Amino acid sequence: MLRYFLRFEKKKEKNLVIMPPLPTELPNVTIQLPLYNELYVVERLLECISKIEYPKNKLQIQVLDDSTDESLALTESLVLKHQKNNIPIEHITRIDRNGFKAGALKYGLESATGDFIAIFDADFLPQTDWLLKTIPHFQNPEIGVVQTRWGHLNRNYSVLTEIQAFALDAHFLLEQVGRNQQNHFINFNGTAGIWRKECIFDAGNWEGDTLTEDLDLSYRAQLKQWKFHYLDDVITPAELPVSLSAIRSQQFRWNKGGAENFRKMIGRVVRSKKISLSTKFNALFHLLNSSMFLNVLLVAVLSVPLLFIKAYYPNLRILFNLSGLFILSTLIFFSCYWFIHKRIYDGGINSFLEYIKRFLLFYSLVMGFALHNSIAVIEGYLGKKSPFVRTPKFNIKKDSNSISTNKYSLKNTTIYTFIELLFALYFLFGMVSAFWVSAEGDFGLFPFHLLLFIGFSSITYHGLKKTV
Repeated sequence: MLRYFLRFEKKKEKNLVIMPPLPTELPNVTIQLPLYNELYVVERLLECISKIEYPKNKLQIQVLDDSTDESLALTESLVLKHQKNNIPIEHITRIDRNGFKAGALKYGLESATGDFIAIFDADFLPQTDWLLKTIPHFQNPEIGVVQTRWGHLNRNYSVLTEIQAFALDAHFLLEQVGRNQQNHFINFNGTAGIWRKECIFDAGNWEGDTLTEDLDLSYRAQLKQWKFHYLDDVITPAELPVSLSAIRSQQFRWNKGGAENFRKMIGRVVRSKKISLSTKFNALFHLLNSSMFLNVLLVAVLSVPLLFIKAYYPNLRILFNLSGLFILSTLIFFSCYWFIHKRIYDGGINSFLEYIKRFLLFYSLVMGFALHNSIAVIEGYLGKKSPFVRTPKFNIKKDSNSISTNKYSLKNTTIYTFIELLFALYFLFGMVSAFWVSAEGDFGLFPFHLLLFIGFSSITYHGLKKTV
């Protein structure tokens, strides 16, 4: 992925990446805004969308509102206000939330007048010229989806948002650019993208049988030979989750949905005669992505008893020394993410030192989420169904105390927090054991246990706090 990304960057430097011109006749576009209890961000969203630059007679804005609280009435009044200002916007509700977000999008398609369907979650704020930058790419009739890069409205709000931004930047630059440059399968990211309506119908329409309906439809569309185009220079800013409970719900949905899609799609990918072996290979690991947390958890749990096995069975020492090769994966990881950090923050020694800090925090928190996310992955592989739990949006920039009064903030401490506390103590024991497991000590796993301790301790700390 890094090699493909750097190759793309060189193309841009040589001006070989060309933006197609606007078509002479602009097509009809429908913007879909799926909502569910978005009290704090709906006004900001509708104000932003109302300023989109596009001929009003060719634009339809659907507010797909499944809300069950007072935000429903607020949204209705806001839609009426914008309608009086000649904005082509409509408020669409359903009797129930069947199919959750996928169901809402599918329901909206029944009355969609656009040949192209742009989708924005409630916390996304596209630039006014967003459609004018994305629509031109559909002049290639093979393009089914144009996806834009996520930006971050509150990147510097806290350590948690900073680390989320760090991880998402790597996904949207390293992975999305890398895969797209090789014509491998990428995924629509659920928002900040635009579909050709014909592509949606040809792929079988939205389905709500997984928690990541975006990944599901993306694979079905690409198996039908539709091409996806990724725009890394069109950035659509959004709000990162600011509370641990919000991050948990989002992480659970993404990782369980990924595992569900592996179950659903891998057979179709392997059996397809229309895609290359290299694309199948790449898709296999793409769909297996969330299993990373299972591997992290397994290696972490086994690492402490391995200290003692290594000490009491010296004849196995060579095997443990060979296992040090796995350090290479961390070094590769570290190297790849540096190029993304440099792309966003520029290079230099100060930037590199800042990168080391961010990477270590990111790496330790990934380890800290290993338990919670592993349960999500196992449930996904086993086919256990669970409802679509939305990620609460807070519209908070500075005042962290306001989280405690936010109606969508979960105040209770989950059982995960206490189990994660036990894991933190477990890895603290591993660190202490390094000093006395043998006469000279054994510190080969000490950095690993330190990061695990920091990760699980941090997750526990934030889980016990009422605010971030």
